[in-house]
Amino acid sequence: MNKIERIFIGLTLLITSTLTLVDIISDLDEGATLRHVAVEGALAIIAGGGFIYLLMGTFKLKHIIENERKLSEELKQKNKKFKEQSRSYLEGLSSTIDIQLTNWELSKSEKEVAFLLLKGFSLKEVAQVRGTTEKTSRTQSAAIYHKAGLSNRSQLSAFFLEDLLLPNKEN
Repeated sequence: MNKIERIFIGLTLLITSTLTLVDIISDLDEGATLRHVAVEGALAIIAGGGFIYLLMGTFKLKHIIENERKLSEELKQKNKKFKEQSRSYLEGLSSTIDIQLTNWELSKSEKEVAFLLLKGFSLKEVAQVRGTTEKTSRTQSAAIYHKAGLSNRSQLSAFFLEDLLLPNKEN
């Protein structure tokens, strides 16, 4: 239920309750039967209760939304802090990878392809990013593996990552 619907329903219930109470007072002055006043009283109580229930739900919803906003902001700050802390490590890793690619005597294009492969791009995606054909990406990746003395993308990734991913010491 959106905000406008809540306001409309809340005002409808409040007005219904108020008008019913005014009618009860008028009916009492005119000598209405107890049964008639009891039915209208029940209607006023139900409408007033509905208004209060809706009002409490609205406050609860606002409280939940505010807590979610705070949590979201905390997570954004933690994410930002993590990225700032890890930036120097990532830059160092990128530099180290670039040095190794240079040692393998890869061309500039082959280095670009190697970095994209390490990021997990498919050959089709590599071709799209670089504005080449998939066949060109395939040829360049084969040249990378040959110059590096590796067989495939898994070995390329493992060459750089296996020492970074230490086994869990708890197991």
